[in-house]
Amino acid sequence: MIICDTHLHTSFSSDSQAPMEDMIKEAIHLGLKTICFTEHYDADFPEIESGLDFSLDFDAYYCKWKELSEKYRDRIEVLHGIELGVQPHLGPELDAFYENYGGRYDYIIHSTHLVDRLDPYERKYFDSYGAKEGLGRYFEETYENLKVFDHYQSAGHLDYAARYMSKPCPEFSYRDYGDLLDAILTHIISRDKALEVNTSGLKAGLDWPNPHMEILKRYHELGGRRITLGSDAHRPEHMAYDFHKLPDILKEAGFDHYEYYKKQKPILVML
Repeated sequence: MIICDTHLHTSFSSDSQAPMEDMIKEAIHLGLKTICFTEHYDADFPEIESGLDFSLDFDAYYCKWKELSEKYRDRIEVLHGIELGVQPHLGPELDAFYENYGGRYDYIIHSTHLVDRLDPYERKYFDSYGAKEGLGRYFEETYENLKVFDHYQSAGHLDYAARYMSKPCPEFSYRDYGDLLDAILTHIISRDKALEVNTSGLKAGLDWPNPHMEILKRYHELGGRRITLGSDAHRPEHMAYDFHKLPDILKEAGFDHYEYYKKQKPILVML
């Protein structure tokens, strides 16, 4: 049984309306031992059709987390995290954020949500690029983003863009992006960072979590051993989504454990 879900959003993220306490109660109901909230912070996010604004009230979020983590401390461990949306020009701004606020977080996810100022969530992204080129551009941007900000523990949903390709999705082949993906994975490993396995890909109708099994297997072949797990849930009913599939997925990719982070230090959990 997987005991923790470390990628969760509440009403402090603009794309969720879920009260934090409702998420905690559902986690207890599911039998989870540890959860980590990772609210969105995407600096300089452009106006998009959905009207979402990925700013974050750091202090209000911290105060509510502190209140509820204390309230439920005897029933579940509730950790404080953040998901940073990185863009190539944001290095100095994110470094300043980390200097001012970074020490309060147990866990920081490094994510790419925008490519050329477009979110693959918006239909016009793949309408503009097409499936193969759009996914390739996403990987290119991810690689650049990993080089501009280093204060994180795990690289989030590495093929996030694949969630939003038109269905049926084209078959993924590592060799189509091999050199670029090898560069990404080698960079993550060289920095002693983790790679997130995010089950929202399964929830979106893909045959794989984010990232694809070929990426997970290659990460292990290259020497990567740090894995974190998250559902990316924005509602209580999506917490720990398809987590019953994760032990087999991880073992098939070569892993015998996963990790979560507390005070930005890894805690190892055997499968």
